[in-house]
Amino acid sequence: MEPKVHILIVDDEEIVRESLAGWLGDDGYDVGVAENGARALERLPEKDWNLAMVDLKMPGMDGIELMDEIRKVKPETIVIIMTAYATVDTAVQAMKKGAYDYIVKPFNPEDLSMTIRKIIEHQKLVKENIYLRKELKKQYRLHDMVSKNHKMIEIFELVKTVAKSNSIVLVQGESGTGKELLSRAIHMESPRRDAPFVTVSCAALTETLLESELFGHEKGAFTGADQAKSGKIELAKDGTLFLDEIGDISLKLQMDLLRVIEQREFRRVGGTQLIPITSRIIAATNRDLAKAIEEGKFREDLYYRLNVISVHIPPLRDRKEDIPLLVEHFLDRFNIEMGKNVDGLAESAMRLLMDYGWPGNARELRNVIERAMVVTKGRIILDADLSLPQASGVSAAQDSRGKSLSEMEKEHIRQVLAANRWNIVRSAQVLGIDRVTLYNKIRKYELKKEPVLNT
Repeated sequence: MEPKVHILIVDDEEIVRESLAGWLGDDGYDVGVAENGARALERLPEKDWNLAMVDLKMPGMDGIELMDEIRKVKPETIVIIMTAYATVDTAVQAMKKGAYDYIVKPFNPEDLSMTIRKIIEHQKLVKENIYLRKELKKQYRLHDMVSKNHKMIEIFELVKTVAKSNSIVLVQGESGTGKELLSRAIHMESPRRDAPFVTVSCAALTETLLESELFGHEKGAFTGADQAKSGKIELAKDGTLFLDEIGDISLKLQMDLLRVIEQREFRRVGGTQLIPITSRIIAATNRDLAKAIEEGKFREDLYYRLNVISVHIPPLRDRKEDIPLLVEHFLDRFNIEMGKNVDGLAESAMRLLMDYGWPGNARELRNVIERAMVVTKGRIILDADLSLPQASGVSAAQDSRGKSLSEMEKEHIRQVLAANRWNIVRSAQVLGIDRVTLYNKIRKYELKKEPVLNT
């Protein structure tokens, strides 16, 4: 059974209200009437009005003013302006302000019925398209992650299976690919979803601080330890412990962690009591652990204990079909967070995003879209709103041909640092990485701040 279509008629002339209500009622519509703008606003909450037919000239609040109010309260309601004073100016003004159409008095009942029927059919198609788009998005979504790439879809399916077990998971991928998001998805898909998800950033702490952060400490364990403190392993009780950038921990801590994983118990720093581990462990890294093992920087036995279930997230440059989907995902989020109504990107702006190499992956794309949302002055993001190093479309892509990935990354980081005058915090945000990772890459590529010449 088709849902009832609700139509609200607003006109100060009783004969017009009664005539329209009679004609539309005979056509099977549920019709409500109001003699002025104030009464119409009172009636708005009564129903989900599909259509409002509003007279242009009314005492007090006119049709354009009422239409503005309707759009604030019921933005999904289609508004048609009725007028006996049809001119090009009034029509243009009504359409600019958001009217779907305007009709001229006096009405021909048959023409009016056909017009209303077309509008209702159009609205139905729009709603169906919105529903289908939402359903399509569900197919490509895993909690806060979206992708239509076949490898990512396989990973999403693997996550749903893996989540039901207690096995350790090792998530690998470049910075910004979404390793933590994927780990959170595993947690949310698991029976542990109501228990804590506790994150430890292994790259951001010194060995001593990381040891205390993980295991906690007893009072007096070291200078400044004036009270006992629970570590992250304890805090993750019955939940998930996420060890981010596990490839950055020292060999000593690797040995301690291996012992903890094998024995499923640990002691606080300076303590003697054994505390059982009831959390699941998920580790993540952007390093090549096989290479780190060859270089003697990572324990092979720990690698095999962590690598029970391995997930490798491909970089964004290898799944560029995801860029439009991610852009739409970020636009939806930032429209809500910023209270904006940005519809999308200009075709040329989307081409720039598609041609770019994305060394900072999805996190960098998110930052670029967030900045564009802040600076854009309209409802469409233009090329000028995007902040991309060498954002010159095809020429930028051509310049990168023949260069290795390391060379491209080095040049990109150098440009971002220069553009931000070597402000590490701001540069790390633009690149979509943390400060420690940026410092490591500056050392790796031997980047140096170029002196500013006064001329």
